[in-house]
Amino acid sequence: RWFFVPGVIGSLTLVLVTTLTAFAVVREREIGTLEQIMVTPIRPSEFILGKTLPFFLIGLLDVGLIATVGTLWFRVPFRGSVLVLLAGTVVFLLCMLGVGLFISTVSATQQQAMVTSFFFIMPAITFSGFGFPISTMPQWLQTLTYLDPLRYFLIVLRGVYLKGVGVDILWPQMVAMLVLGVGLLTISVFRFHKALD
Repeated sequence: RWFFVPGVIGSLTLVLVTTLTAFAVVREREIGTLEQIMVTPIRPSEFILGKTLPFFLIGLLDVGLIATVGTLWFRVPFRGSVLVLLAGTVVFLLCMLGVGLFISTVSATQQQAMVTSFFFIMPAITFSGFGFPISTMPQWLQTLTYLDPLRYFLIVLRGVYLKGVGVDILWPQMVAMLVLGVGLLTISVFRFHKALD
C-alpha cells in the first residue's frame, strides 16, 4: 500500500493530463473550429496557453486530491514537504503537457489521438518502476527508462511521501524532468506552428 499509492498519483496524472491535452486540440481540428480560431487576432502561443493551462490546473488538483485520499483513507504517511511535492508536480506536468501537445500534432482525429496516447501511456507506466523495480529489467530497457518522465516523478513522490527527503536529494530528478519538459514542449510548439501553417 505504501509503495503503490504514491505510484497511483503519478500514473493517474500521466493518463489524465496526456489524454485531455491531446484530445482538446484534436477535437478543435476535427470539428473545424481550429481554422476559425486561427483567423482571429489570437496568436498561436496564446491558443496553446489557453489549451494547456486548464489541464495543468486539473493535473495539480488531481495530485492534491489523490494525495489527500492516500494520506487520510489509505493511511500512507506523508513525511515530506508539500512545496517539494508541488515543485515536482509542476515540472512533471510540463512533461505531460508537452507529450499531449505532441500527440495532438501527429493525430488528425480523436481516435488517432486515443490510440497514440495508449502507445505512449502503457510503456511509460511499465518502464517507470510503478509495478516492479527498474533494476530487474534488462540493461537496454533500464537505459530507455531515462526518457520516461514518470520514472523521475515516482522517485520524487515516494521520496517525499515515505522518506521526507527534500530538494537537496531530489534535485537530479527535478532537473531531469525540467529538461524533458522544456524539450518536449519546445518540439510540440514548433510542430504545432507547422501544423497551423
